[in-house]
Amino acid sequence: MSMLKGIPAELSPELLMVLAEMGHGDEIAIVDGNYPAHSSGPLVIRADGMGTPEMVAAILKLMPLDTFAEANVWYMDNGQEKKPEVWKEFDAVLAASGEEARVQPIDRFEYYDRAQDAYAVIATSETKLYACIILKKGVIFPE
Repeated sequence: MSMLKGIPAELSPELLMVLAEMGHGDEIAIVDGNYPAHSSGPLVIRADGMGTPEMVAAILKLMPLDTFAEANVWYMDNGQEKKPEVWKEFDAVLAASGEEARVQPIDRFEYYDRAQDAYAVIATSETKLYACIILKKGVIFPE
């Protein structure tokens, strides 16, 4: 928890540093408890006790999505006709953020490949299946 005003309590000092270090176009993977985070390659930030949708909501309070990219959010797809229930939660979080989300589902192995190239992986304790998402950082425009 951060002891600063206006910073969501879900964001640790380590995660705040990573979000600040990331540049335009960098991606961050927020993964569920089943995801092999520590063997995936990038820096892993643990967010024990947190759910994936809650973590996404906290991040989007500080980080804009890339509006120059065709897609700026990726959901891990289960490969079935009935999509994961957690997608409804992701959709609600994205809508509430006010960000221009351009979502693209990708299959599990495409997700693994994309997450390997992410700036960092946030490992949550989420128990819902396929509760993995990637966000592409956008630009902070001058006021």
